[in-house]
Amino acid sequence: MLTIKDLLQIKSIEGIKIIAGEQGIDNVISIVNIIENPDAFDWLSSNELLLSTGYIFKDNPELQNKIIKELAEINCSGLCIKMQRYFDQIPQNMIDLANQYGLPLLALPFEYTLSKVIAIINEKASGRYDLLNRKTLDMHNALFRIALEGGGLDRISSELSETINNPVLFLDRDWHLLQATEVAENPIPLASCLTLNKNRPVFTREFTDSVPKNISQIKKSIKRIYHAKNQDVKCRILPVAVANYIYGYIVVWQTVRELNEFDYIVLEQASTIVALERIKAREIEEVKLKIRQDFFDDLLTGKITSAESIQTLCDLHGLNSAYTYFCMVINIEPVELEEMADMVDRKYELDRIAKKCVDLVYDYSSKAPGEVTCFYRNNRIIILLGQHEHRPLISVSEAKQFAGELYSALAEKIKKTLFFIGIGRSYKTIASLHKSFSEAHEAIRLMQRFNSKGDVSHFEDYSVYHFLDSNIKDSELEDFFLKRLGKLYEHDQQFGTSFMVTLDQYFLHNQNVSEAAKAMFIHRNTFIYRIEKIKELLNMDLKNSEELLQIQLALKIGKLLHKD
Repeated sequence: MLTIKDLLQIKSIEGIKIIAGEQGIDNVISIVNIIENPDAFDWLSSNELLLSTGYIFKDNPELQNKIIKELAEINCSGLCIKMQRYFDQIPQNMIDLANQYGLPLLALPFEYTLSKVIAIINEKASGRYDLLNRKTLDMHNALFRIALEGGGLDRISSELSETINNPVLFLDRDWHLLQATEVAENPIPLASCLTLNKNRPVFTREFTDSVPKNISQIKKSIKRIYHAKNQDVKCRILPVAVANYIYGYIVVWQTVRELNEFDYIVLEQASTIVALERIKAREIEEVKLKIRQDFFDDLLTGKITSAESIQTLCDLHGLNSAYTYFCMVINIEPVELEEMADMVDRKYELDRIAKKCVDLVYDYSSKAPGEVTCFYRNNRIIILLGQHEHRPLISVSEAKQFAGELYSALAEKIKKTLFFIGIGRSYKTIASLHKSFSEAHEAIRLMQRFNSKGDVSHFEDYSVYHFLDSNIKDSELEDFFLKRLGKLYEHDQQFGTSFMVTLDQYFLHNQNVSEAAKAMFIHRNTFIYRIEKIKELLNMDLKNSEELLQIQLALKIGKLLHKD
């Protein structure tokens, strides 16, 4: 076991001196590293001896102080500065802080290269690894045995917390609590600062946003300070990841003692075991979800026709076959997925967003006008609203109000994602639920055709468009439109007028000139003038009921053909 004291006795680097921090002369050196990056603190480990020419902090007293403090907090062995390159003597402020924190501050003679010093020290320190490796292997076996025996996150968390003698929290990739383990010696109990509800956020958004999202920036444990109730708590955060995918985080509530080199190794081992547990749990959940999804797929496509089968399967999957149901579908279009080249990563991210949407729907289920059942299929969230036959049926306005609240919540909570919510009609029997599902999809399709910004709509809002689009050929629609409104459309295109919009607003406001003019922000007389010009162009008086019907149909066809 090589210490700072032993280092001073090595003849092959004779002349190395300890300038300050002699309290740490017995600090163990496990490895030697070079620090020439002012942002490297997240990458350092306990018991590292850091070498530097001093270039990064030669003219920056604030950074000099920060380096001494950070290295002491990480529990590094010491800092060794090569002299006469940028420093003739070590700054007094660094000496004072090194003495204060007990961090050995050493001066290396100019004639030694940093690479040679690293080689010499690593050779001397290598014998210490035998004992460390044996301890590490024992700990790995203990954690692996817990996983094999099905001990789960509870026992893994307890074993880890006992080993490093600090409270531990396991969180999923969205920073929701999976498991927390307290220790008796903790002077700042977890429950006094955090809300420890499983599957709910634990830390503040400010704290979690300070942690890099990219796994390449957080491969080792990093330090963050959590500000809670006038107390600053040092936290060590390690990602639970496989390849480039983060499954969650391990957070050490470092209040009992500083972590040593062995603790950091154990944390990395625990991270691997927890990743395996998360993968296993996800696969089990996916099997359950697959069985459930197969049932809903059959139900929503009308494949289950037997009343007895529907009764049995509904009881198994939490539906009440006596309820009146109707369907809502939320289409999610995350913008960020377009930037992800890897299809597997894209699928995982889409699943994550979809699960977050399902959780949010259940959070708002108390505001629903009926009983909520929610699940997802690829990029679509499916909501079944059930209402007992002896209670008033859910009205279209109630369903749209609930969907509107969901839309606002989704847009607020899940950024850079476009949402379309389609609502089907309600049906008296659950065997007819597939019709409502199909109508909700059709409402989304027509919304996307008319509006690229996301919206909420009931199937009946687009029933006329559905009829026209589904039953008449495009060529026939085009011919009908041109015969009724062709002259008006061509006039707008040629002269830049807005007669088509004026006519649409005229019917939208039930032929009320004042209201239509107000909606278009023009004077009433101007609107009347436009209507007269429209009558002249179309050679119609807009009073005959048959003419009015044909004009209104032509306007809707124009929207289908994108001639609005």
